[in-house]
Amino acid sequence: LERERESERASERTNSDSARIMEAMKELCSTKVFGGTITEYSHVSKSVGGSMHFGVFLPGTKPQGEGYPALFYLSGLTCSPKNCIQKGGAFEAAAKAGIMLVFPDTSPRDCKIDGDRESWDFGVAASFYVNATESKWKEHYQMFTYVTEELPGFIMKNFPFNGRMSITGHSMGGHGALVCYLKSPGKYQSVSAFAPICNPSECPWGVKAFTGYLGGDRKEWANWDATELVKTFKGEKKTILIDQGTEDGFYKKKQLLPEAFVSACKGAAHPVSCRMQDGYDHSYFFISTFMADHIRFHAKSLFPNRAPVDAHGNVLSRKYDIQACSCSA
Repeated sequence: LERERESERASERTNSDSARIMEAMKELCSTKVFGGTITEYSHVSKSVGGSMHFGVFLPGTKPQGEGYPALFYLSGLTCSPKNCIQKGGAFEAAAKAGIMLVFPDTSPRDCKIDGDRESWDFGVAASFYVNATESKWKEHYQMFTYVTEELPGFIMKNFPFNGRMSITGHSMGGHGALVCYLKSPGKYQSVSAFAPICNPSECPWGVKAFTGYLGGDRKEWANWDATELVKTFKGEKKTILIDQGTEDGFYKKKQLLPEAFVSACKGAAHPVSCRMQDGYDHSYFFISTFMADHIRFHAKSLFPNRAPVDAHGNVLSRKYDIQACSCSA
């Protein structure tokens, strides 16, 4: 009888825990794709003091061991998780590789900060993934903590995630991916970026964002600038993969500055492959063209004992690697 009562109490605790999780996380929509499922959620974030939106792709295949490894994708200015979910072309390659995909939002959206929607490149959907220090923004714009600590922990508690993760992103999100990787040695197995803002301290977008979120001290800016961070990186120096289109209008306007990052990597003896893709622009047409290649790049680190595969799933030699750097400083 006592065993039956204990079993009932355990069941009640499980149901109570499940109810709290469901209360903390609300499912917004879910769709089957390439045998897996992409689901969008909202949850209450302690880091930003409000609701956050994110997406999770779970492959249809059974995970090996305790769960799937995850690739986090950080979106760019004006974007939400839906941009890459709907246009990034990531699901087929992720399904074949057995990788979970996580799509965080680009900022808090319901904190009602005065002026947070006045411009498209600052405030809502333009957090630059920093932990803000200026009084107006610091209560809610703690996006670095959210992306690197809170959200992975939340994913670990609520999804079949084995704790191994890599990170990538586009434009502002490419900046975010590089910074998250360089400020967190050992946390991520690999990093890549599509047309990232590589040297925000020296471009108009970055100067505006850093001044607003961090104040006027350029020494503080260096703590959030990949070109500066790579110079003093203390972790294992794994190859960083960057793809940049030659017809990208923002590249031509000196908003992205990949040459500065490549130069800093060379000075620090940190391997980087910056591939200049002829004729491509800044759009999701560009991203979707090279997304599968980035996922295969990350799969090599997320599954270190597995042989890499090509676009058709064919096993390649372990000598297979990304092409040499073609972005000169």
